Amino acid sequence: MRKTRTRISLHKTAPVFAALGDPTRLRLVAALCAGSALSIAQLTAGTAITRQAVTKHLEVLADAGLVRDIRHGRERRWELEPSKLDEARRSLEAIARQWDQALARLKKFVEG
Repeated sequence: MRKTRTRISLHKTAPVFAALGDPTRLRLVAALCAGSALSIAQLTAGTAITRQAVTKHLEVLADAGLVRDIRHGRERRWELEPSKLDEARRSLEAIARQWDQALARLKKFVEG
């Protein structure tokens, strides 16, 4: 039962890990972790990345459920959806527990 739940959890979080696998998208998520919603202009300030490129990266992150956009008049602002990061963290913790258990079994076997 536990392995099945872990597989289901990993299947659900795979798009999150795929989206975070790009350095630009990871940087965008880090910028949005500050807490406030940011515009495309704010997210591109001080970088060589075009607004169009950032928009495409944000759409990938939105498809993975990591960010969402909010309209402020004519401006779109983007904010982090922390629940998906929490799911990904829980998946990584489950993998870490499995590794710890496997290493403990190996240690017991080797020492026994």
